[in-house]
Order: sequence, then C-alpha cells, then structure tokens
Amino acid sequence: MQDFFASDRPVLVVAPHPDDEVLGAGGLMARLADAGRAVHVAVVTRGMAPDFPDSLIETVRAEARRAHAHLGVTETHWLDLPAARLGEVPHGEVNAKIGALVRDVAPGLMLVPHVGDIHLDHQLIFLSSLVAARPHQADYPATILAYETLSETNWNAPYLSPGFLPQVFADITQTIDRKLEAFAMFESQVRAAPHERSIETIRALATLRGGTVHRAACEAFVLIRHAA
Repeated sequence: MQDFFASDRPVLVVAPHPDDEVLGAGGLMARLADAGRAVHVAVVTRGMAPDFPDSLIETVRAEARRAHAHLGVTETHWLDLPAARLGEVPHGEVNAKIGALVRDVAPGLMLVPHVGDIHLDHQLIFLSSLVAARPHQADYPATILAYETLSETNWNAPYLSPGFLPQVFADITQTIDRKLEAFAMFESQVRAAPHERSIETIRALATLRGGTVHRAACEAFVLIRHAA
C-alpha cells in the first residue's frame, strides 16, 4: 500500500487565498506537523484596494496566523499577488514567485488547489505550481496532490470542467477537531450552516470522505504525481 505521507522532507501547501489551505488540508497539515514534518504554507494572493479594504486584509492575515499556529505550521509565506485579479498578472510572474519558493523550501510533498475549481485564481495557481514543480530540476517534489476547497471545487460545471475524483484519502480522525478549530479562527470567513464555509459542512465533508474508506474522518486528494 502506498504511503504518500511517509517522507521526512518539508511539505508545501499552496493556497490561493487565506483559509483555502485549512479547508482543503488543515487536518493533514496538523497530522504531519505532529509527526515532525516541517509544514509551509504559501498564500499566493492578497486583497488589494479598492476591491478589499485594508482593515479586512489585515484582519484575515491575523486570522491566518492564529490558525496556522494552531495547526503547527512552520512558516507562512505571503506572495502578495492580487486576489481575484490573478488573470491580469503575467503568467511568468506567477510561475516565478511560486518557483522561487519551491526552490527555497525544497518540499517532498506539495498540496495544490484543484484545476477544476470555479475560481480562476485556483486554476492559474494550479498550473503555476506544476510549472514550479517540474521534474527535470535537480530537486523537485516527489508527490503532488490536489485538494478540494468547499465553495470552489464543489461549484464547478459537471462534465465541462475537470471533476474532483479523489484517489488518495488522508485519515484525519485525530486532527479533525484541530482543523475545525483552526477554521473557526477565520471569524471573518465563517458562515452559518448550510453554507459551505460553516463548521457543520466542513465536518460533514470529512465524515463523507472518511466513510468512503471506512474511517471516521478524512481529507481527499487527487493524485497528480508520485515518484516512489
């Protein structure tokens, strides 16, 4: 049985926006941090005026710092590209930002957003992450997994955009509560059920993914690459 999480090399979670990483992989991040892995988060974009007020930007960053500390994140990297306007940034600039970080962190495992997500930022960051992780370099991540983001992955167009069809399931039975606590720290982003960004819905998805493989709670991933 393949163990995609056995390496001791650093982990890099690429998040288009603050809280995507917690929604998609917060339980696994806590599990790997508890096991002694260095877990890095790259928050690729930030809100820019006039679309986002400065007060909200600072609030969300403070929330992310608290959530990451709760999950045991080693370091958070802020790449500061414009949120919701990434399509206006030259693709080479996005590639360069993520590529430089991949070289610095030298992860063995990369967790990236899914290419079929409805948000263009997610799609472009997926592509740039694969460019940054190309396997013809001297050092590159052996394993790349795409995570699902509630309110993005689940709103794609069935049969028209790539579907999220997971083959890898990470048991987060021991860390689901940490994940939910971390997301609750994003007070500006939490919504009441049945909204996707509610504590109840996040727990329900973990229960569903766990039931798929006879576990109490799981996070699911699409395997992009694994070099054993």
